[in-house]
Amino acid sequence: MKKVVLYISNVRLRICEYFGMLVVILMINLMGSCDQQESQIMEQGLLAGTVIIGPLCPVESNPPDPNCQPTEETYKAYPIAVWTNNKRSKLGQIQPNVDGSYSLELPVGSYLIDLENQHFFGASLPATIKIAPNETNILHIDIDTGIR
Repeated sequence: MKKVVLYISNVRLRICEYFGMLVVILMINLMGSCDQQESQIMEQGLLAGTVIIGPLCPVESNPPDPNCQPTEETYKAYPIAVWTNNKRSKLGQIQPNVDGSYSLELPVGSYLIDLENQHFFGASLPATIKIAPNETNILHIDIDTGIR
């Protein structure tokens, strides 16, 4: 009887040892992947600038007519996307404030900035940018609406 109880105790002890080692290995792997994620998050830069869309009225006046100033809807009508260099995958979208300013954090790398929709009038797009770690790239975007 003592041999059976002792044998069962040894099996339980070994199972606990293996389980403990497994938990330690999993913890080390999880901590390692957290470090990798943190380093990837640290490797980012900023894309910033202004978007100018105009003219919005057939005749411009000085001072500008408040009805001819860009609104949130104006910027939504000309969506600007961040693409991979080959323009196969859309990675994000530039969303300007009402004053046209924008900023967007991007991982380190090269990107193509372009209008999402075909536009036949003048624009300063497409533009290729390169994001470096912890640096700000300035890109001013000018979109001609074609209104005359």
